[in-house]
Amino acid sequence: MKFGGTSVADVERIRQAARHVKREVDAGNEVAVVVSAMSGKTNELVGWVNSASRLHDAREYDAVVASGEQVTAGLMAIVLSDMGIPSRSFAGWQVPIHTDDAHGAARITGIEPEALTSRMAEGIVPVVTGFQGVSPSGRITTLGRGGSDTSAVAVAAAVGADRCDIYTDVDGVYTTDPRIVPKAQRLNRIAFEEMLEMASLGAKVLMIRSVELAMAHKVRLVVRSTFDDPDAPQIAPDGTPGIPGTLVCDEEEIMEKQIVSGVTLAKSEAKITLRDVKDKPGVAAAIFGTLADQSIVVDMIVQNISDDGATTDITFTVPESEYDKAVATLEGAGDRIEYAKLSGSKGGAKISVVGVGMRSHAGVASSMFKALADKGINIQLITTSEIKTSVLIDEQYAELAVRALHTYYGLDKQ
Repeated sequence: MKFGGTSVADVERIRQAARHVKREVDAGNEVAVVVSAMSGKTNELVGWVNSASRLHDAREYDAVVASGEQVTAGLMAIVLSDMGIPSRSFAGWQVPIHTDDAHGAARITGIEPEALTSRMAEGIVPVVTGFQGVSPSGRITTLGRGGSDTSAVAVAAAVGADRCDIYTDVDGVYTTDPRIVPKAQRLNRIAFEEMLEMASLGAKVLMIRSVELAMAHKVRLVVRSTFDDPDAPQIAPDGTPGIPGTLVCDEEEIMEKQIVSGVTLAKSEAKITLRDVKDKPGVAAAIFGTLADQSIVVDMIVQNISDDGATTDITFTVPESEYDKAVATLEGAGDRIEYAKLSGSKGGAKISVVGVGMRSHAGVASSMFKALADKGINIQLITTSEIKTSVLIDEQYAELAVRALHTYYGLDKQ
């Protein structure tokens, strides 16, 4: 059971989360808990580090920032024990959760589960600090963005858990953002691949790294709300007794595969086009390698070759915040990249439709284009994969496009 920052924002919310743990223990389950820092605490700690010194040692940064989860884990263990549930807190290094030594953005390399499984077998609930581990040299490390979700999935895989419940401030994964489309539906089940695409395309419910890890280790995830009444009967989204929220699982567990499961929106996209690029081996590597050297993330890429095959136009998108840097980088690399003209624009939005059912249904992309055309929305770029189609449009039409597609594919709540 993993509880995020808003779920443990203060002692009262920790008590609410602990009641969810008690329900599972009372049901006869062996439980391990993973916690984030209290909401806002990590940012506060990072601020303290930066005000102490801009040029700080990354190892000491981790030592400071990791303390947020340690406070939460200790408080959760105290609250659980007060409820009559034996509990003990574990820092990442005590488990231990082994990582590499990339301080601030470490990756988990292995977990020794015996300390946790032995306590669970004794009826003790271990409360583990998320977001952190221990390096080969014995230093505390932090895992970077989405680290607590990743910790929870890794712990679940290590102890052989039946599932990993991710408690957050929403009650599941929706077909799109309910703030844009009030008729958005909560999904009962979603495949790992669909969740991975949706997370990478702007859905903020789960972080990409945690979904990748869950998919690799076949760890079933449940996204559910901490703010549901812990004492209420457990009712699944379809109204039957079961687990509330959304189950993220293997595609084989989903009987009815919808053609489209969700519509996502990513705003603040910028488009760059290089015209009349010399079409020769290594040109794409030179362009995108130059951008990668500056840590600029490139997303959608479309290439058009001229009739004579001598030149090509290459168009791609970058985050709007990186646009000026990307343009300056490419203009500064003119001696290595031969092109006639560079043009671009900000103010784009990427709209995507996602669904494992697209594998076995033809015409999803063309129907998407028709739905947008019917609303007078012009498409600037198109990219597709086996279970996803994405388009770049003007940001001013973004929410209209999401609502139109959500209705077109029958995702509106009846």
